[in-house]
Amino acid sequence: MATIRMVSRGVVAGVLAGMVLSLWGIGRWLWDPSAWIQVVAGLLLSVATLLYWLKTRPADCLLVEPQSWRLSRLSPHRWLIQAEFVARNLNPLFEVTLAQVQPRLHLLSAGSLEGIQSRIRLRSRHPDLPPRPDNYWQAYIISPQSQTGLEVEIELEGEGLADLRSAWLELDYIQYGRQRRTLKTSHLILPLQEVEPLPELAWQQQGLVSWAPVPTHLLTPSDDLAEVLRHYVGPHIQPGDIVAISESAAAIVQGNFRHPLQVQPGWLARTLCYFFPSKTSLSSCYGMQTLIDCSGAWRVLGAFVVGSLAKLLGIRGAFYALAGEQAALIDDVTGTLPPYDQFIVLGPRDPAKLVAELHAQTGYEVAIVDANDLGEVSVLATSPGVEEELVEQALRKNPAGNAAEQTPIVLIRKRLPA
Repeated sequence: MATIRMVSRGVVAGVLAGMVLSLWGIGRWLWDPSAWIQVVAGLLLSVATLLYWLKTRPADCLLVEPQSWRLSRLSPHRWLIQAEFVARNLNPLFEVTLAQVQPRLHLLSAGSLEGIQSRIRLRSRHPDLPPRPDNYWQAYIISPQSQTGLEVEIELEGEGLADLRSAWLELDYIQYGRQRRTLKTSHLILPLQEVEPLPELAWQQQGLVSWAPVPTHLLTPSDDLAEVLRHYVGPHIQPGDIVAISESAAAIVQGNFRHPLQVQPGWLARTLCYFFPSKTSLSSCYGMQTLIDCSGAWRVLGAFVVGSLAKLLGIRGAFYALAGEQAALIDDVTGTLPPYDQFIVLGPRDPAKLVAELHAQTGYEVAIVDANDLGEVSVLATSPGVEEELVEQALRKNPAGNAAEQTPIVLIRKRLPA
């Protein structure tokens, strides 16, 4: 805050200095024609200072994020979902208005939704204003670096609730402030299917390596990955086993995914995407822009130039080696199971740190992997002592699958020779 105030004072001082310099030059111009240089210099100083201020001023930054949720199964035919959100004004100087809020619900089911009715109620949780009873969102001003709350209540009634698998709540909201009126969306994905740990896993074996996919509920950012491992893997794991976690699942629990509406493709992304094969994650301008946001425009452009030259020489994969670790990990829309098929899912943040934390919290040997149906396996990180060759051998047939298997974990066991 003190730095911003100093910059603001410096801007005012720069503009005033430029104006004084120009006025002094105008006064000198009456007897010294060469004073026009001083006039121009003063104007340029004022303009440059204003342009600097416009570029560095704090932008409107209103962020609405899910905080918690709760599912109550009141009866077999009536469920209640309560979700709490927090709205934060991250701007250190200026207030911003949360002008409108509109929730939208998508239900995903194994059966028909025709017999299910949903009612959505929206309530504010302001510290100084009571909520309205009519579901209307009253525009609310949030002070700099302050926050307010809101609650969405979803009532589900009818036949077929037991077939529901997940709910996707989109919360559209309007940011209104000193810059343009902006529509934003917050996303909350809720698992509605109860999945109990299997009493027995379906083991497969090749040589001295056995593996078994482990089904779970739909993972979301509200999950604790260590607790997920204890719940689903704990009943089956033995000393020496390796827990292989899908990189997409790890990224989802970290919240490392984006809706395309949150991505603003620039000219570089819109150009480079045409040079990548169809149905790959970088063949859309949104997937390419996501990579540019992660690695930087110059790095991606340089990787493209070098990669193109390398391909002419018969060397493949240079672009992915140079463009940053996310280049090969980004899954564009349709690349993950619903409802994440509507999102761009990145690779996990700092996988080495993640496996170290999971190993410390559970005591399990952990690996984070990226495998596909083509037999390609990439081990991103492992806890100490894990044999990467063993992991690659077990996952070469991609037992976790790339469709809707909902088995983001594979338990790997090394068999002793007979």
